[in-house]
Amino acid sequence: MNFRIAGDGLLPMLARMLDIRLMREKPEWVRERLASRHGGDELKVAEVLEWDEKRRAALAEVELLKARRNAASKEIGALMGRKEFAEAESRKAEVRTIGERITELDRAVAEAETKRDELMLTLPNLPHASVALGKTAEENPEIRRWGTPRGFDFKPLNHVELCERLKLVDFARGTKLSGSGFLLYTGWGARLERALINFLLDLHQREHGYREVAPPYIVGEHCMVGVGQFPKFRDQAYAVQEGLDTSSLGRLYLLPTAEAPVANIHREEILPEQQLPVKYVAYSPCFRAEAGAAGLGTRGMIRVHQFDKVELIKLVTPENGYAELEAMVGNAETVLQRLGLHYRVINLCTGDMGFASAKTYDIEVWAPGQDQFLEVSSCSNCEDFQARRMNLRYRTEGGENRMPHILNGSGTALARLFVALVETHQQADGSVLIPEPLRPYLGTDRIPLDQTTA
Repeated sequence: MNFRIAGDGLLPMLARMLDIRLMREKPEWVRERLASRHGGDELKVAEVLEWDEKRRAALAEVELLKARRNAASKEIGALMGRKEFAEAESRKAEVRTIGERITELDRAVAEAETKRDELMLTLPNLPHASVALGKTAEENPEIRRWGTPRGFDFKPLNHVELCERLKLVDFARGTKLSGSGFLLYTGWGARLERALINFLLDLHQREHGYREVAPPYIVGEHCMVGVGQFPKFRDQAYAVQEGLDTSSLGRLYLLPTAEAPVANIHREEILPEQQLPVKYVAYSPCFRAEAGAAGLGTRGMIRVHQFDKVELIKLVTPENGYAELEAMVGNAETVLQRLGLHYRVINLCTGDMGFASAKTYDIEVWAPGQDQFLEVSSCSNCEDFQARRMNLRYRTEGGENRMPHILNGSGTALARLFVALVETHQQADGSVLIPEPLRPYLGTDRIPLDQTTA
């Protein structure tokens, strides 16, 4: 295989966070960048540096004491050779005292390192300088729009009405099976969902050059830490218990997005630079325990606990990180353009960005039945934030080990894509016209009102 494992497979805590050296050298700049997120995290910097200084001071004292102990041990040997036994015993007592102090300091080092690293795991990534300053989504700059909203010469239905009329989704039985926030696709609805997934995978694999992978849908806690889902979003995850073994609860989790396993594929590895960029595309269901909003969003398909998504992941050199981000956004936009859906691209401001992101573009598709834009893709450059947490590196041609930039993007997410498609392409006779790229997957040009053939 064209990689080697870094270390002994145990991920050092120091590799799971922001660069501590940057915090030591530019503490005010780090505070300013964190403050721009408006989450109060800049207040933690002083405590991080305090524990870091305690650790470094204890380590320095340990090194001095070890040098003293080594020197004393040599003296003991010389004293024993001269048969100066009384003096040798005195030196042995001194060595024992030094050893006890070293043990005490080792505990202090471990405690300080644990305290420092636990704090650093809670710090989000630093926003890139090009990201607009702002507190809420209302301050997100719009970058561009594509297409125009469809006009209707009849009263259009929303996706809930369409799904019930065409028997695409059985909302009531989905709730009966698993509770609110879960969907039961039926007939043409199930076929359309499958067609969309296959279309997305084929597009990104065949035309955009991503390598398709099929990841596990259950991941270890270390993968969640690696991508920055944990510790911040632990309360939104579905923890898994193995049978009746309650002690196993929390070792594994249902994935919130395929980013969690796919971005971690090369964790703890050192890749050769010539292998970059690495580009993966993966389908997975996604599980989110977060509560949905009240009203139509909860009853319909806008906010659900389980949804499908095709995820894009890139590992790239830092020099190419932001050019690759623009390319990834273009890949996701191609999906909506091929399906004839009106959308806009926005750049998330500092206060609206995700925890691990340094810069994020959201793509929002227009849903006529909702009379609003719905996010269907979020494309981010996390720079080396995730690579540091998962101890992923690459080796340059000159032999230097560096951290790659890790990018993630939705290429795209369902069920909101499903919502926008059926609401946009509904017809006056009650059917839904199928965009041309999907017709080979469905074997039809429309979803009929008559469901006998579904």
